[in-house]
Amino acid sequence: MHQEKIANVIQEVRKVVVGQDRMVNRLLIGLFTNGHILLEGVPGLAKTLTVNTLAKVLHLDFNRIQFTPDLLPADLIGTMIYNQQAANFEVKKGPIFSNLILADEVNRSPAKVQSALLEAMQEKQVTIGETTYQLDRPFLVLATQNPVDQEGTYPLPEAQVDRFMMKVHIDYPSKADEMEVMRRMANMSFSSDVDAMLSKEDIFEIRNLINSVKMAEPLEHYIIELVFATRFPDQYGLKEEAKYIQFGVSPRASINLNLASKAVAFMDGRDYVLPEDIKEIAEDVLNHRIILNYEAEADGVNTRDLVKILMEKVPINKSVTLK
Repeated sequence: MHQEKIANVIQEVRKVVVGQDRMVNRLLIGLFTNGHILLEGVPGLAKTLTVNTLAKVLHLDFNRIQFTPDLLPADLIGTMIYNQQAANFEVKKGPIFSNLILADEVNRSPAKVQSALLEAMQEKQVTIGETTYQLDRPFLVLATQNPVDQEGTYPLPEAQVDRFMMKVHIDYPSKADEMEVMRRMANMSFSSDVDAMLSKEDIFEIRNLINSVKMAEPLEHYIIELVFATRFPDQYGLKEEAKYIQFGVSPRASINLNLASKAVAFMDGRDYVLPEDIKEIAEDVLNHRIILNYEAEADGVNTRDLVKILMEKVPINKSVTLK
């Protein structure tokens, strides 16, 4: 059973990482549905450690790229190097050629580097010189950005953030979890060794199984209703919230919400989607796609609060006319 293997993956990651099951779950959903994940949280919440550990457990090639203001696109995708002995140019591939890419502090690099990364994410290929190279499969980008210390950063444009399947906010651990973290990491003999639990073949097979998970038509309509409620909130009785929304979500939101909810159902051992699966994942899929105005910032309103209100006020069984 693949669900048992997935449970073993999570259990293996827990040997090293404490209290980040939700982050691991979202990373696996991204991997199984061919989506990319943006992680946001203050420093020290084990974002890098979690991704590194997960790569070992999944037996995938892993590269960490520290984004800095002086990084160049060639540092990411590779470049042509002149070989004096052979008197010709040779391709030197960059760190983007790996299965799991950790783009650490992606908002610290300038726009041209961010564009190179996002193009690779979208096209699953890069061009060096005159030759186009396919990226490794599976290919998953996990980007992190720091919500504090914004000096000297280059925030990702809203239209480019939309290319990430989910934006996952990482919170501080509970007191009990932090106690366990402290005890582990203060022990200088603590080992972070883990065993591989999934193969590439398993991952591709899981993708095929998730693709066959069934979603009833009323739930497909519910996804469309949630998406349209962000674009036309007045029509859904969200008059108070409407004054804060500048732009609603793009069609990528409905596609990714469909995929992610199927993955949630599969990981829960079902071959059909429930309304709870959509609600479970909606915040992470929608929160970075809703663009708020300055009034929302002034009133301290964030997109996660708006998504929760949407799910409370948009009914599942509302009749829909598709036009």
